[in-house]
Amino acid sequence: MKYTLIGLAVAAVFSQHVLADEGQWQPHQLPQLQKQLTEKGIEISGEQLADLNQYPMNAIVSLGYCSASFVSPKGLVVTNHHCAYGMIQNNSTKDDNLIEKGFLAKSLDKELPAGPQERLYITESVTDVTAQVSGNLAAELTGSARFDAIEANRKALIKECETDENYRCSVVSFHHGMEYFLIKQLMIQDVRLVYAPPESVGNYGGDIDNFEYPRHTGDYSFIRAYVGKDGKPAPYSEDNVPYEPKSFLKINADGVKKGDGILLAGYPGRTSRYRLANEIQFAADWQYPAMVKTYTQIINTIDALSAENPDIKVKYASRVKSYNNRMKKLQGLLDGFKVTDIHAIKQAQEDALLAWIAANPEHQHFKTAIDGLRVQLEKEHAFTRQNYYFAFARSSDLLTTAMRLYRLSVENQKPDSERKIGYQERDLKMFAARLTRMDKSFHPTMDVTMWAEQLAEYLAQPEQTRVAALDNALELEANQSKETLITKLSPMYGKTSLTTNEGRLAWMEKTPEEFQSSDDPFIKVAVALFDTSMQLEKQEKDLEGAMSVVRPAYMNAIIAYNKSQGKPVYPDANSTLRITYGSVDGYEAKDGVYKTPFTSVRGLIAKKGPFPFNAPEDIVSAYQEGKTAGYFYNTLERPAAQSFACKIFGCEVAKPTQFNSVPVNFLSSADTTGGNSGSAVMNGKGELVGLNFDSTYESITKDWYFNPEITRAIHVDIRYVLWLMEHVHGAQNLLSEMDIVHDAK
Repeated sequence: MKYTLIGLAVAAVFSQHVLADEGQWQPHQLPQLQKQLTEKGIEISGEQLADLNQYPMNAIVSLGYCSASFVSPKGLVVTNHHCAYGMIQNNSTKDDNLIEKGFLAKSLDKELPAGPQERLYITESVTDVTAQVSGNLAAELTGSARFDAIEANRKALIKECETDENYRCSVVSFHHGMEYFLIKQLMIQDVRLVYAPPESVGNYGGDIDNFEYPRHTGDYSFIRAYVGKDGKPAPYSEDNVPYEPKSFLKINADGVKKGDGILLAGYPGRTSRYRLANEIQFAADWQYPAMVKTYTQIINTIDALSAENPDIKVKYASRVKSYNNRMKKLQGLLDGFKVTDIHAIKQAQEDALLAWIAANPEHQHFKTAIDGLRVQLEKEHAFTRQNYYFAFARSSDLLTTAMRLYRLSVENQKPDSERKIGYQERDLKMFAARLTRMDKSFHPTMDVTMWAEQLAEYLAQPEQTRVAALDNALELEANQSKETLITKLSPMYGKTSLTTNEGRLAWMEKTPEEFQSSDDPFIKVAVALFDTSMQLEKQEKDLEGAMSVVRPAYMNAIIAYNKSQGKPVYPDANSTLRITYGSVDGYEAKDGVYKTPFTSVRGLIAKKGPFPFNAPEDIVSAYQEGKTAGYFYNTLERPAAQSFACKIFGCEVAKPTQFNSVPVNFLSSADTTGGNSGSAVMNGKGELVGLNFDSTYESITKDWYFNPEITRAIHVDIRYVLWLMEHVHGAQNLLSEMDIVHDAK
């Protein structure tokens, strides 16, 4: 019976049915979706959303790892608190911990440098360059030769695009190599921290509430873009001035209500919607469990040492937060696979595709492509298993730095056009910035402890997974303990120059010969591992080169299948600018449990208790004293319409609830994933009504499969942000520079 129900759903699932709010769409695809946008109540046309030079898309920006948006003519940017966490940590010390107490600059001169590696990226153009990247490649070209040919074409296009040093260009694969687009972004180099609430607001509920709902988290922060006096991007300088964006989002202080249509724009990271069934099986059976074990070890080590040392706690705060997030997501994926048989759904999708191919003689080449993909996947999975523990056995920050520096010295011997991406002239400023950033995020005690722990795990694996170059360089023996390895490795830290910024930067100018003759213990290990690393990279290129033939052919089959039904297909997320849409709505989490679309300050206070539910007293007192003018939401929230399953089998009907409070978070059916953190959530007019920051636990498996019944994204309600700014934190200086609007009454 279970499989029969899955089969009934396959057509809608496999064809990426746009009516289900599914889809992380490229902006140029929005005109095709005008009917769906109109049905959602979106007033902005698909044509306008497709134009990156028009409002609102020219106000959407990337941090390189999170999404954000301009909200004032003075370069003010809003994003998530957890996205700005590294910037906050960069300005914190054990004696002045801004993570704990928060920060607000009352004037421009009080704003703090976000960090040497922080950037803002504004996407100005996206151009199809498929013909230039892969269109002229010989059919017989495969393996690493094909990979290198594609890379050479990508680098040539990037060089041609980056005639102005203020722009950063990239050539990105879409539909897994079926298409390539050249993306041109203005790069702002001077980013400053403006306002971040205390962690008790920005991370209220901590890791306990992560991916959970109901949620009461003020996950927002403000930063600012600065440029030189000539208006052009420039490195940090006290003489720089705020950047004037082409446009900035209006902020609607009336927010949204249940049933309202919303738009969400940002830079989603990675999804796996078009993977084969055996790929999800590999992830569920081996890859995700292995990663859960590794992250658990790392998190426990950071927590233990942070409890003993305030300096370590501050320096590794951003990293442990990231690891905790990955850990819970992985566990949620594994739990979700048990609840929903996504493997069976994927298999049914494949069966439907193969049946369509079999019914059309002219499509038999698609069957050949799918068979070839399965062969390559077996090789890819074997490579992943073989090298997993070796990768973590090199996870010392100092060893990683030494390896990257030696690779830089080798690449510097080549013409710039032949260097690996990441080691070209265009990359050197960011390369140096990352080295400098280590001063605020590295501690030798933590580094050696985590490294020894991962080496011990590596040494506990079967002999065939071991790498002779590493064993010989460190004189390792099977089953050595973490404690033994700490004793063995600790002296290396007193004999290296890499623990200081000056020492690290000095190595950027050295030749391979100087590396090879060095007595620095980390440099010596890096040199010893180089040939093995290059051999592994060659194997990886061979795999990727082969995949660049079979995976695009498979995607061609999927797109042809959908085209036969008149339906568009969105690409898997790949950290590029996307738009999704949906509705403000709750969901049935499980039998008898309906989760309402809004949470409130009233609920936040009711949740108050020990850390991480230590609601600040200024929030409690402001609310209890009735300081809520302008942001109090009083409405009768009705439950969602019954699901298809409830209509068939019957469910208890949830009762309406009265909402009388300041909204904190809200849910929508928008299609999001990692990287969408900080994405602007807009109403039908393109006005900011919230910030995306998380998904519900039941939604985590949407990276593989979008289930419209339970998939919900969690957003910070802009009314909560404005309320805190006006009535709690006194950020009137920022409120005055934003364009805050109200709905017409």
